[in-house]
Amino acid sequence: MKKLLYFTFFLAITSLQGQGLLSDHKKQFTEQDTLRGSITPERAWWDLNYYHLDIEVKPNKKYISGSNLIRYKVLERKKTLQIDLQPPLKITKVTQDGKKLKIKSNGNAHFITLKKKQKVGDLNEIVVTYSGYPKEAIRAPWDGGFSWKKDATGKPFIATSCQGLGASVWWPNKDHMYDEVDSMAISVTVPKELMNISNGRLRKVEEHENTKTYHWFVKNPINNYGVNVNIGDYVHFNEVFEGEKGKLDMQYYVLRPNLEKAKKHFTDAPKMMKAFEYWFGPYPFYEDSFKLVEVPYLGMEHQSSVTYGNKYNKGYLGRDLSGTGWGLKFDFIIIHEAGHEWFANNITNKDIADMWVHEGFTCYSESLFLDYYYGTRAANEYVIGLRRNIANDKPIIGPYNVNKEGSKDMYYKGANMLHTLRQVVNNDTLWRSILRGLNKKFYHSTVTTQEIENYLTTSTNIDLTFFFNQYLRTTKIPELEYSINESTLTYRFTNVVPGFTMQIKVLLNGKEKWITISEKWQTTTPTKIITDLNINPNFYITTKEIVKN
Repeated sequence: MKKLLYFTFFLAITSLQGQGLLSDHKKQFTEQDTLRGSITPERAWWDLNYYHLDIEVKPNKKYISGSNLIRYKVLERKKTLQIDLQPPLKITKVTQDGKKLKIKSNGNAHFITLKKKQKVGDLNEIVVTYSGYPKEAIRAPWDGGFSWKKDATGKPFIATSCQGLGASVWWPNKDHMYDEVDSMAISVTVPKELMNISNGRLRKVEEHENTKTYHWFVKNPINNYGVNVNIGDYVHFNEVFEGEKGKLDMQYYVLRPNLEKAKKHFTDAPKMMKAFEYWFGPYPFYEDSFKLVEVPYLGMEHQSSVTYGNKYNKGYLGRDLSGTGWGLKFDFIIIHEAGHEWFANNITNKDIADMWVHEGFTCYSESLFLDYYYGTRAANEYVIGLRRNIANDKPIIGPYNVNKEGSKDMYYKGANMLHTLRQVVNNDTLWRSILRGLNKKFYHSTVTTQEIENYLTTSTNIDLTFFFNQYLRTTKIPELEYSINESTLTYRFTNVVPGFTMQIKVLLNGKEKWITISEKWQTTTPTKIITDLNINPNFYITTKEIVKN
């Protein structure tokens, strides 16, 4: 079966390379990449229903121990399931109905042989017990694991982050994005003087002699990397947002010395909620509340427990990524990471190769926040300014089934692709309904790029096949070649995939005009001599004037 997976992957990549797409994906992948990144037979036959992660964190030892109860629905009659946990953590025991089960490990993948007969439709449980010294994050959140830090007073300040690397870096689970658990309990025991903040709502706090256990519960489906632990000497304040679905609890947990600063600075959070509910529809997790939690790294989109470490600056640590000035009108981490509640947590990619669905839409959401409060011109200038960060080093979509994302251009190029599509649609009422419709159609769902493409094609009534092939699957940027000869404008696209066609808006002699451009030379002949031509900069293309002698 493993050979078949490799062969299928090879055929898929070869086919795309034959079309001039994905030509930059040349890495040789290992068996571990496939076990981590594909829906293996040992994953496919059971569907996640519920987790109860119950752990103790010992800051002085940088050590964790505990268990995860995994409830699942049987889809097929099989007897071996795959659980993922990364070393140096170790599974010490797995049981079902109190009976100890056999474990066969292959790197990060652990194959559990079940004794109980698995009947289709049944809900069964296993309990995975584990312990150890989890990987320490070197440069969180880009290098994941546990961040073991201290606050200014010397107290432990601890947080987890694991996107890409996988939740199995700190807890045992079905570590693939395609299958989200329906609900989850999270119990974390910490030293008595500290608090733990996790996803969902706090149900109770148990006090012990030297420790406290914080019990959180998530009612909504949650992706595995969205689960988090945040431990510190926190203080708490909250407010109620009057949202589209009623009253939404917005809660904030910050280090004790930062309370007054946070009360002033976190006003961007309700502003964010108002703008994004307008553009994307209701916040997807009213039942679980919305939280901002201060952490010792920059930030991350953990579902209903968004982490914050932007040091109470506007922009990105005080910088404007667009170079336009507009990026200093908001706290980047609050706006960007909270935007992921719609794109990453509500709509989640099945395969990390399609992570542009998370990052492209969310990067684009920054400009929509500006659009809501400062107008479309501000939004346009901001997203165009982000182009200076685009590398065009490799395609945005990565190789499938091996847990490998594509280019970091999924952020800025992805945002500009969507901004270009907004221009092509040329109807902001429709565009807003499309964005809201996405979050309604794929509510609490895992998706593929193709599903998103199909939805956008249907909703816009435009065949976007070549559009997405161009921007997602190649590093090419369409180049508009044109020449002007008195009253004749001649033009075509180069540097495009075969079949690429797009309408763009120009100012011709001061008058707005739409022209449809393909690979073939075309001409337009105004009634007057052409004295002035301006290409609308909102389309992500390059231009080249050909001067004929």
